Amino acid sequence: MAKDMRSWIEQLDKAGELVRMKEVVDPKANMSAYLWSSKEKALLFENVKNHPGWKVLGQAPANMRHVGLAFGTEAKQAIREFARRVDTGLIPPKIVERGPVKEVIRTGNDVRLTRLPAHIQGQKDAAPFISSGLCIIKDPETGVRNMAFHRIQVKGDNKTGIMMVPGRHSHLIHQKYEAMNKPMPVAVVIGHHPMYYMAACYTGSFDLDELALTGTLLGEPVELVQCETINVEAPAHAEIVLEGEIPPGVREEEGPFSEFQGYYFAGSGKNPIIEIKAITMRKDAIYKANQNGPDVEGCHYHRVPMSAALLGDLRNVNGHVDLKDVYAHWGTIFGVVVQLTPKFYGEAKNVLLAALSSTYLHQKFAIAVDEDVDIYDPTDVAWAITTRVDPVRDIIVIPGLRGHSMDESVTEKLRPPRVTIRQDIGSKVLIDATKPPTTDPERRAVYERLRPLGLETIRNV
Repeated sequence: MAKDMRSWIEQLDKAGELVRMKEVVDPKANMSAYLWSSKEKALLFENVKNHPGWKVLGQAPANMRHVGLAFGTEAKQAIREFARRVDTGLIPPKIVERGPVKEVIRTGNDVRLTRLPAHIQGQKDAAPFISSGLCIIKDPETGVRNMAFHRIQVKGDNKTGIMMVPGRHSHLIHQKYEAMNKPMPVAVVIGHHPMYYMAACYTGSFDLDELALTGTLLGEPVELVQCETINVEAPAHAEIVLEGEIPPGVREEEGPFSEFQGYYFAGSGKNPIIEIKAITMRKDAIYKANQNGPDVEGCHYHRVPMSAALLGDLRNVNGHVDLKDVYAHWGTIFGVVVQLTPKFYGEAKNVLLAALSSTYLHQKFAIAVDEDVDIYDPTDVAWAITTRVDPVRDIIVIPGLRGHSMDESVTEKLRPPRVTIRQDIGSKVLIDATKPPTTDPERRAVYERLRPLGLETIRNV
C-alpha cells in the first residue's frame, strides 16, 4: 500500500497524536485559530461549515515530535535521518495508468475552486489561500520536473494567484516559458504524506526531481498519473490535484497573506495567476489545510529539509569538521543554529560563513554552539551566546549580501524598472558561541558547564 495522507492520518491516530474535531468549524472565521493554537496535536475537522461532506486535516505535523514519528525516529534524530536517506540516492517515480486521485474528474464549468474548504489564515489576508499546494512543473528545455511549495490565492472558481520567489527554481523555469511566450502548465497537489512536503522544501541542484527525492524519503517509488488537460504527471495517491496554466505576461494584485515570518507584507504585489482547467480528486477527498506563521505546520516542512541540506554541506567545510547537528530555526527559518566541536580557532566562523551562503537564501542569523548546548532549546542557545561570546570578537556583521525577498527588514529593495528582476540587499550576522577549540584544552576546560552533585542518583521530580 502506498504511503499517502490517509496512512499518515492512521499513524497519527494510533500514536494518540490526532484530535478529531466534531464541532462545527468555519474556514472563513475560526479554522485558523484552531490550527494556530494546536501545537501538540494534529487536527482532523469533521464538520466544516458550508462544506458538507468534507474533512480537513491540519497541524500534521504540529511539532518536531510528529516529524520524528513520520521518519520513525525520535524528534531530535529526524534531521539526521532525512540527511541519511538523501545520501542513499534517489528513487525515480513510476508512471501508472490510474490512481485514487482520478476517482472524480471535473472540467469546464464543473471547475469550482470555491467548493474547496480553503481557509482564511490571518485577520488581514486578502482571501482564502491554498497554502498546502505543491506545484509540479516541467523545465521546457530539459523536461525535468520541479515540485515546490507556493501560496495559492483563491480568486474565483477557476482562477488563483501564485507567488514565486525571484531566483528560485520555479521562478527560473517560469521565466523560460515567458521568454517563449507560452503558458506554463502546473499541477497543484493538495493533500499527501508529509514526505512530499518536506521533499518540496528541499533545495538541491537545479535538475533535482523532488518526486524522486520523495521516493527516497518514503523508501518506495512515487506513483504518478498523467494529468487530464496538461502535460504534467501528478501523484496517483494524492487527495486533490488542480490542473492549470500560468499565462505569460499576466500579473495581478496578490496578497496580503500570513507568511512564515509572522507578518502580512511578504511577497504581496503584482504576481502571476493560474487558470485552472481541471480538478481531479478522490471521491471522499480530505482537504489539507496548512496554517502559516512563525512556528506552525509550514515551518516544520521547511526547517527539516533546510537543516538536512545544511548538515550535508557544512560537514565538509575546510575538508572536514566535527559537526554534530544543524537546526534551521532560530525564532524563524531566517536563523540557523549549528552544533559542532571546534578543533581550531576560527573554524566555527568558517562553518558559519558557509551556513550563510548555502543553497538557501533564508539564513540571516547563523549561530555556532558546542555539543553541550541543546540547539532545539532557544533558552540554552541564548545562555551560550550570553556567556561565551565577546561581541567585538565573536559577532560579525556582513553587509551587502543578497537577502530573501520576503524579508522586509533588508537594507535595500531594488525593483523594476531599475533592475530587470526585483532584488533584496541586506546584511547577515554570524555569532560564534563555541568554547575554545580542542587544540587549546586548558582554555576550553574553563567553560565546562556546572552540574549539580548527585544528579545521576535521583529520580525525576
